[in-house]
Amino acid sequence: MPKEVITTRAKDYNQWYLDIVREADMAEMAEVVRGCIVFKANGYAIWELMQRQLDDRIKATGHQNIYFPLLIPKSFIMKEAEHVEGFAPEVAEVTRAGGEDLAEPYVIRPTSETIIGHFYSKWIRSYRDLPLLYNQWANVMRWEMRTRPFLRTSEFIWQEGHTAHATEAEAEAETLKILHEVYADFVEKVMAVPVIRGLKTEKEKFPGALRSYCIEAMMQDGRALQAGTSHNLGQNFAKAFDITFTDQNNTVQHCWTTSWGVSTRLIGALIMTHSDDEGLVLPPMLAPIQAVLVPIYKNDEERSKVMPVVERISADWKGKLRFKIDDRDNLSPGYKFNEWEMKGVPLRIEVGPKDVDKGSVALARRDIPGREGKSFVSQEGLTERMLGLFDEIQSGLYERALKFRAEHTADVSTYDELKQQIERGFARAYWAGSTEDEKRLQEETRATIRCIPLEQSGVVGTCVYTGKETGRQAIFARAY
Repeated sequence: MPKEVITTRAKDYNQWYLDIVREADMAEMAEVVRGCIVFKANGYAIWELMQRQLDDRIKATGHQNIYFPLLIPKSFIMKEAEHVEGFAPEVAEVTRAGGEDLAEPYVIRPTSETIIGHFYSKWIRSYRDLPLLYNQWANVMRWEMRTRPFLRTSEFIWQEGHTAHATEAEAEAETLKILHEVYADFVEKVMAVPVIRGLKTEKEKFPGALRSYCIEAMMQDGRALQAGTSHNLGQNFAKAFDITFTDQNNTVQHCWTTSWGVSTRLIGALIMTHSDDEGLVLPPMLAPIQAVLVPIYKNDEERSKVMPVVERISADWKGKLRFKIDDRDNLSPGYKFNEWEMKGVPLRIEVGPKDVDKGSVALARRDIPGREGKSFVSQEGLTERMLGLFDEIQSGLYERALKFRAEHTADVSTYDELKQQIERGFARAYWAGSTEDEKRLQEETRATIRCIPLEQSGVVGTCVYTGKETGRQAIFARAY
């Protein structure tokens, strides 16, 4: 597998990303279906690991999984004015089925607040029915004009949580719990991607929400990627769909609802945070194959010497790590090394005749390419050494990404400084502008306010755009 198939990041970052998706055999565009992709086995295996970890976290916070229809009556989408305005350009409709025109078109699910709101209005009667804590794993469709595998496609896979509560305080606590305990915890500890937790501006919030929170990550080209969102919907959808309950005073009240989700764009975030010019780099916790063992021999005699050792070594790995023995005879060791390097396998173990004689193996780390990442270690205690290295690689990738973000984030105090900084990364600046100011800033710089960080210094400063005094800082960046 020749290395030149990967465009370097310095030459063309966008093409580098597409090359890795292709060469790591993760996905390909489904040219017969506009804007959609085929998840190939390597890409889908990563999503399965993500889904498993996320599902455990969601259930640990008291939520249950359910499933709602893919098709939503168009009239449902029209009930919440801000919601329909936000999604109208992306909606795909079904107008004909069974050989006849439908009396009412169906919308292919762009998100499920409306149809879930309809059923919640039937299920909730009393304060005793609350809170309602549900999550759905599903596919959705948003008719995107410009698509890129995993990052932005017309159809994608995600989870969407939908909850109903008796008070605003309970809904707000739920929204922030998901942001911190589920999303940020997963992305940082499992994906090894540092994130900024923050509040979305009025311009950037979810259509129909009272407040939207997000986690924002920095990719290696300095751009931001929204890795997850959690929305306090207030009573907007409850009023639109008549989701009410009778409280302890026998008074009818509207519920307070939330919604929150992460999607397969997390795979794109994983690629763009950690990978290099040699191919995919995966943190061990999300690597479908954590270690590959490559036996090396030239003839049957050497094979009969090497393979018993390979089998003995790998026997200790069962149930402890995800591994593969690459004993394909029709490929050279060099080709195998390149293939597994391209696919991001964290550790490669090589065993040849000399290693058998010495009681050693060659061990190569994917996160440290070349000779620096290769060492010769004893076969004794190899499993424990590998498990320790997984932890080291996992934390090392996080620290490397954190250092990169710090080096590409700067505090700016003038509009000119902001324009210069967003060419290389995140700009942190005081902000007291209006939604109209924010729109003008985006038109002038092609950057957006990614979030208002939840952690603020408490120091008053001058707004970078209006010159007004404020104690609130924002993160500005160009984004995916």
